[in-house]
Formats: sequence, structure tokens, C-alpha cells
Amino acid sequence: MLGTRRFRQIQRWCRRNTLTFLCLFPTVLVLRGTIGTPEQDLNEFRNHLSAARTRRVLEEKTQPDGGDNNNHHATFDLSKILVDEDSGDDEKRDTNAAYTLGPKISNWDEQRREWLRNNPGHRSFTGPNKPRVLLVTGSSPKPCENPVGDHYLVKSIKNKIDYCRVHGIEIFYNMALLDAEMAGFWAKLPLIRKLLLSHPDVEFLWWMDSDAMFTDMAFEVPWERYRNHNFVMHGWNEMVYDEKNWIGLNTGSFLLRNCQWSLDILDAWAPMGPKGKIRDEGGKLLTRELKNRPVFEADDQSAMVYLLATERGKWGDKVYLENGYYLHGYWGILVDRYEEMIENFHPGFGDHRWPLVTHFVGCKPCGKFGDYPVERCLKQMDRAYNFGDNQILQMYGFTHKSLASRRVKRVRNDTSNPTDVTDEFGLLHPAFKAIKLPPSSS
Repeated sequence: MLGTRRFRQIQRWCRRNTLTFLCLFPTVLVLRGTIGTPEQDLNEFRNHLSAARTRRVLEEKTQPDGGDNNNHHATFDLSKILVDEDSGDDEKRDTNAAYTLGPKISNWDEQRREWLRNNPGHRSFTGPNKPRVLLVTGSSPKPCENPVGDHYLVKSIKNKIDYCRVHGIEIFYNMALLDAEMAGFWAKLPLIRKLLLSHPDVEFLWWMDSDAMFTDMAFEVPWERYRNHNFVMHGWNEMVYDEKNWIGLNTGSFLLRNCQWSLDILDAWAPMGPKGKIRDEGGKLLTRELKNRPVFEADDQSAMVYLLATERGKWGDKVYLENGYYLHGYWGILVDRYEEMIENFHPGFGDHRWPLVTHFVGCKPCGKFGDYPVERCLKQMDRAYNFGDNQILQMYGFTHKSLASRRVKRVRNDTSNPTDVTDEFGLLHPAFKAIKLPPSSS
């Protein structure tokens, strides 16, 4: 009886699992054929990559220019993703009211002193004669109209980062247009004012155009020279105050102290900036009043010359027009002389012997059109970048093969005592600024 019951239990188990087995068996066969062994999987993956690579090469060879290829960056219409949202809530300015950069502030010096007193961890000076400096630069939020322009913007910001790292300077890169009315030349003014108020610990703000590059990585700005001044620009007193020449100074690279005086001069500088009728009428005034100025809309540089020339008594005492070194150096008279400079001098002078800044005024690498031939501008910008970059690379034992080359070569073999290594100028790795440069023969 017990044996019969045991037999029937086995029979029921077999019937219940027969169907499961019949379903499982073909599934195993399919999975084995699909997954295979690890070696089979690897071979199949390699074959898949090879087929994809072959297909991509064939597509690139057979795809006609301008064809519809979703993988081809050159033919993709970037405007499809660069669509600004129209929220409809943009602020509308009263065109009958005088333009201002923001609410009037009259006690910034007191506010700033109070903030620094309440935040002892923040200091506006990092040493006895070394102010805390914020270098500010930027570019349009849109891609360059010239396809290669963005490449040169990358080179330019890399160049500025290198200088700031060596000299302990903070850097801010802006791509936002803070005030749509102050586009173009004038976009820097609302930004500068906002940064001064947002960084009370910064003593000097250093504005630098995107088309300007540091070409003397060792030169330290003589900050002590400006202890009684608030605004430092490259320029000449006689050209600004006597001749009213529109190129008597340059606003592509300047130093501005964080103080009430600076907020006041920004307020006085800005009124010609709003685009449209105000800027057009301002341009006519500036062309009429300033020497040799062409006819075009009001620009920030001409407006500053006009402001200083007509209100010297109000602003002149705190403005330092610097020409002892190249806070701004015109590229057209400098770049072809780089080899001569390398042969006869060394970094650290900042002047005509080895310029601190080379500024590519008129090249406009990000725009469709410039004032000079494109090929000349881009070749000279490459030379300037490599001239500055060599001073950084030499800290690590390399240099560009030539000022026209992207490739580098080794100029120093590795050593077991890397901290004792100096470059060819006697500058101790890793920072130039701690070492006094030897005098150079003239």
C-alpha cells in the first residue's frame, strides 16, 4: 500500500514538470546560440565594431557635401539648438529716462570696509604690496561666426589662465549678456559693476579683451606704483588731455580699483552705451570732438577719452595712463619681432623688449569680417600664443618647435631633483614670480 502511494506521487511530479522541461529545453538552446561562450561573445563584439567602423568610413566617403547625415558635425545646423526662449517678460526701459547701470550707490567704501571687518577670512591684499586681483574676460554666448574663432578663444583663455596661475590671480570668464542694451563694446560695463559689488574682497579688477594675450608670463604688475590711483590704462597724457586723440588710451586691458570712485566713473562712462539712437548720436558727438576718429557709433574707448578730456579736474588725479610697459601692446608692431626678443632679452620686462600683453585689435577672430587679412591675423595669433606658451612649457622641459608650430620638443632631460631645475631664463620651477630676473644686456 505504501509502495503504491509512493509510485503515484512520483507519477504526479513527473506530469507537472514535463511541460516545464519542454519549455525550458528550447529556451536553453536559443540562449546558448545567442550568448555563446566568452570567446564567442568577444569575437562577435569585435566583428560588430569592425562592421560599424567600415559602415562609417563608407558613409563618410559616399556622403555628398551638404548631405543629410545626422552624425556629421560639419553639416549640422547649429541654429536648431541655439533657440532663445521668448518669455515675453523682458524688462522694458523707459527710453525717456537717462540710462544707468543700476541703483545709485553712494557709500560703497563704507559698506566694503564693514564687510571686510565682518569677514576676517577674506583679505583685499594677499601681501604687503600685493592686492587681491580678479581678471575678467569673456565672449559672446553664441558660437563664433567664423568657424575657427572658437578655437582661438580657447587658446586665449588658456593663455590667461596660465598667467593668472603663475601670479596668484583669480579669473572670471563671462558668456552672459547682462544687459541687452549694452551689447558689443559696452557689454563689459554692467559686468564690471556687478563683479565689483559681488566681490568686496577683490581690490583690483583687471579687464582684458578676449583678443588680447599675455606674452610675458614673468612680468609682475608694479602694484605699488598705483597706490594713489584707481584706474590704470595704457595711454599717454598728452594724447588724451591735450590732443583729445581717440586712440590716446586703450580700454582693452585695464585695472580698476574696487571703490566708490570706480562706481562713480562707471556711471559717468555708461550713458552713451545703449544701442540704437543714443549710441548713434553719441558716435556723432565723439567723431566731432575727438581727433582723427572715424564716423561710427559710440564706443567705450572714445567715450573714456572724451570723459577724461572734458572732465579732467573730476577724474584725472585718480587715473594713471601707463606707458612704461605694455598693459596693451598693438600686435602689428610686436609679433614680427618675437625672434629678436628671444635672442636679445628675456621675460620680465613687460615693455618693447618683451611685451606683457599683445592685443589683436581689429582682427576680430570670432566675427565674419575683420579689419585685416584673416590669414595674417590667425598666423600672428598662433605666434603670440606659442610665444607665451613657451614660457610655461619650459617649466616642464618642453618648447614649441617654432613659433608657428603646434608641435613641441624636449629642451631639458628629466632629473632626480626636479624642484632644483630652472628654465633657460633662470626662473625656478614652478612659479616665475618668486624669482628676481637678472638684468639683460641692451
